[in-house]
Amino acid sequence: MRVISGTARGLKLASLDGLDTRPTLDRVKEALFSMLFDKLADAVVLDLFAGSGALGIEALSRYAVHCTFVDANPKAIDVVKLNLNKARFVDKSKVILSDSVEFLKKADGKYDLVFLDPPYAAGLYSEVLTLIKERKLLKKDGLIVAECDASHELDAKGFNVVKNKIYGKVRLYVLEEPDAL
Repeated sequence: MRVISGTARGLKLASLDGLDTRPTLDRVKEALFSMLFDKLADAVVLDLFAGSGALGIEALSRYAVHCTFVDANPKAIDVVKLNLNKARFVDKSKVILSDSVEFLKKADGKYDLVFLDPPYAAGLYSEVLTLIKERKLLKKDGLIVAECDASHELDAKGFNVVKNKIYGKVRLYVLEEPDAL
């Protein structure tokens, strides 16, 4: 796993051992960040269920100004911190050890871009999207990127589906607020 483009291009990232996390494949990450190209400069990013932090770090490498990384696994948090140090993005980040749902219930920030990549079988998409909507955590023209199993049909919870694309066993949804059109 590596940073594909930007200021940290080519940097190899540490990942968690075991099957608890599922790193986004480079080809999926490349397609995703091609879609987001014009949204990254100066973006404030939230990487929920951060795992290794690869998505948020990729965004920082492509000129996002700040990323908050949230994960409930202490080992994941250690890996995120290690990767942020390697990429020299510590000053542009905040790392939070927390259940993502609990974090969202208390969050008061606004984000240009939210990465949502929970364990596929956990059934958290609906609750997380509802919280983002109810708490108004997405900035005007902000986007949510949800990664799920290719067979999963996402209930967008009132968000508009901008993209719905399958890459092998992975489906990416890009969502926005209805008034963003």
